[in-house]
Amino acid sequence: MNTLFYKIKALRKQLIIWLFEHSQRIYTSMFKKHKSWNITKAELLKLPEPTFGRHLGEFLDKNNFELIPKVERHDCYHVLCGYSTKVEDEIALQCFCYGNGKRSPYLYGAIILGVTILPDYYKYYYTSYKTGKRANPFHHFDYKKLLNVSIKDLRTAIFSKSQLYNLNLSSL
Repeated sequence: MNTLFYKIKALRKQLIIWLFEHSQRIYTSMFKKHKSWNITKAELLKLPEPTFGRHLGEFLDKNNFELIPKVERHDCYHVLCGYSTKVEDEIALQCFCYGNGKRSPYLYGAIILGVTILPDYYKYYYTSYKTGKRANPFHHFDYKKLLNVSIKDLRTAIFSKSQLYNLNLSSL
């Protein structure tokens, strides 16, 4: 019985991954009208060690990603808040951003589908929402202009010491 439960959970996660991958292209072509950053992972990795941009490059490198044109800020949220790219973390990050005041059709869809398909993580999602609500607003920043800012300074401006500790970001 336990094996069946884990297989079904894995299938639900695969469904969400498939939905993310296919909806992303549609969303960026229909809703995102601004220009992409035109910055590569290699360029970010050349930035000095303590900068936000360097940490972004390292995140992309670790996950074997490049920035996705027109939605570059999404990976910035991962770096800033410390969420991984696991399915449950992707949904928790959306809940975090919702708590912080971000609103978009994609965010609503990700939260509704994520909580519906993976309710096993509801407590985690709700905790992420509350943490985002308590953080200083950051969803509206122009992250391209912040690439040379110290990641520590950026996080300190957004999160309290206890939030940094709870997000496991205090040592960075």
